[in-house]
Amino acid sequence: MAEDKNLREAGLKVTLPRVRILEIFENSHERHLSADDVYRMILGSGDEVGLATVYRVLTQFEAAGILDKLNFESGHSVYELAHNPEFNEHHDHMVCIKTGKVIEFSSQTIEDKQEELADSHGYKLIDHRLVLYVEPKEGDE
Repeated sequence: MAEDKNLREAGLKVTLPRVRILEIFENSHERHLSADDVYRMILGSGDEVGLATVYRVLTQFEAAGILDKLNFESGHSVYELAHNPEFNEHHDHMVCIKTGKVIEFSSQTIEDKQEELADSHGYKLIDHRLVLYVEPKEGDE
């Protein structure tokens, strides 16, 4: 199983909760999942894994570089695969303040402008996270 190999490469022992949680992230059509989302998916599959175990595994995956944790201003935290196959390079996020939906996007124009801004102040940009908080336009709700 690919999940077993990924866990071993990250230095983690292969356990049922770890395998199930990694499968959820690799197979879910949703790219951004909260701990509660993961817990509900595990329960829905018939596996008995406690919520505390889900939080513990997510923290271990984050420390091992398997997942990235995204903390948004509303206190809303979600996880995503650290190496998302849909984005080979850096990407940013939009969060809908009404629904909590997280949308990934990539813009070379934004990336270039950030580099230019850092350079104009005498710095080299080494990393960043950009989160745009959005709401539906009137009539699109």
